Amino acid sequence: MSSSPATHDDDIGFQIAPMVDVVFVLMLFFMACAGWQKNERELNANLPGTGAGGRTSIVIEIAADGRVLLNDQPLGESSDRQLTRLRAWMKDARARFGTDDPVIIRPAAATRHERLMDVLNATRAAGVATVSFS
Repeated sequence: MSSSPATHDDDIGFQIAPMVDVVFVLMLFFMACAGWQKNERELNANLPGTGAGGRTSIVIEIAADGRVLLNDQPLGESSDRQLTRLRAWMKDARARFGTDDPVIIRPAAATRHERLMDVLNATRAAGVATVSFS
């Protein structure tokens, strides 16, 4: 026997199950994407500006060739990685005056990051608590 063609009464109608599946997949996608947000953390960096009343700034300049100048006085050659004279000057100043004056580091535009780290290590070794950049 031959099968008869489908009639209008055999229409399946609207299927809700596939639509629910699609909604659940979209909901899972958006929930997974919401968890990828990165929380921004506060960086404790002191920016140069006007300091407190009687405080003076200790300015360390780093030349492009690696020389280190402290308040326009040369205290480190480019070959001196330990910056012993800079460390000694800062330790002596802290011992004599008990100063917590901020140290401002001014690197030249062409200063190598390695040299900047040498200066930061020297300030840390001298016990400097406040360092900023300009």
